[in-house]
Amino acid sequence: MIVQQFLRWMTDAPTERRADATSALARAYLYSDLSDDDRDAAEAAMMILLDDPSPTVRRALAEALARSPDAPREVILALVSDLPQIAEPVLTYSPVLLDAELVDAVAGFADPLPAAVARRFDLSVSVAAAIAEVGSLSACLALADNHEAEIPKFSQARMVERHGDAPEFREALMRRGDTPIEIRQMLLKQVGDLLSDHPLVRLGLREERARSVVLEARERATVSLANTADVGETQALVEHLLTSGQLTAGLLLRAVCTGNTGLFEAGLARLSGLGLGRVASVVQGGRMLALRALLSRAELPPRTHPLFCVAVTVWREISREAGHAVSCGGNVVLARRVVGLVLDRYQGTDGVEADDLVVMLRRFSAEIARESARAYMERTLAA
Repeated sequence: MIVQQFLRWMTDAPTERRADATSALARAYLYSDLSDDDRDAAEAAMMILLDDPSPTVRRALAEALARSPDAPREVILALVSDLPQIAEPVLTYSPVLLDAELVDAVAGFADPLPAAVARRFDLSVSVAAAIAEVGSLSACLALADNHEAEIPKFSQARMVERHGDAPEFREALMRRGDTPIEIRQMLLKQVGDLLSDHPLVRLGLREERARSVVLEARERATVSLANTADVGETQALVEHLLTSGQLTAGLLLRAVCTGNTGLFEAGLARLSGLGLGRVASVVQGGRMLALRALLSRAELPPRTHPLFCVAVTVWREISREAGHAVSCGGNVVLARRVVGLVLDRYQGTDGVEADDLVVMLRRFSAEIARESARAYMERTLAA
């Protein structure tokens, strides 16, 4: 009888009071000790309220029921099909909804509803994969910003393919602590691809030189990224670089000439098909004939072999001075020393001309010098 009186009162009550009463009714259904008859009547009243002409009233119903696992399934499903501002809190919070229903919402609804699904605290891997595959930029951005959500690596890669040209998305994915190193490298490559067509990059440069500038910047960023990687991450990065056609002699030269022997050894192991331990033994052992044989097995250009040998020799000498295997890993002062010695030694090798490898080394040296100067400035200002 109370519910009957409530419905009669609702027909003439002002909108704001109807919204307050609707919220109170929903809370009473969820949290009060009602008889079975009263619960049935309250549920029937909520079904009727789904047809209230005011979105404010229906929004009040959605907000009151959204977070409860005891909300009536039929009411929740009806609210999902209502206006976006009414469906949004239900899609974001309701534990009543099945993964299949959330996937349907992602695929079938326009913004902002897919983004509402992406913000769910308990988002499943399957729903995250669906958002990555068909979700809009705003949905994928919301997913990347949802640090509670587990996003499979293949789904992260798919989002980069679809929305990697959006800077806000790239920044959100880079902020995640669980973004794999190979996905981070994909983002770096995406930035490079975008820059290669930028008017400021192409200004005054021929097309081939513009591509070269972007490629070198990408390789420099990739080696920098690898400086903080452990063995497993480095191997995953190498696998990604190989499958994407980026595991080149130039990249490996940059790695070893700036002291990142971990990336160099992992790359050689993958290209040669030998175990990482065996490759590391050859590189660290200093046997140049064995190293040349390894470089040949990896099918790296023969003209680069002398430079690889010089770089490995320099690295071994510095490691002996330190008493242990040295990794420059972000130490720009040490990296500058390595590349400087490599350049001097290589230029002094009999038969070496001022070819493109020398030019490349000189660019490495200039880049490291600038990084070293920036690091010095930061230390000075921080003192």
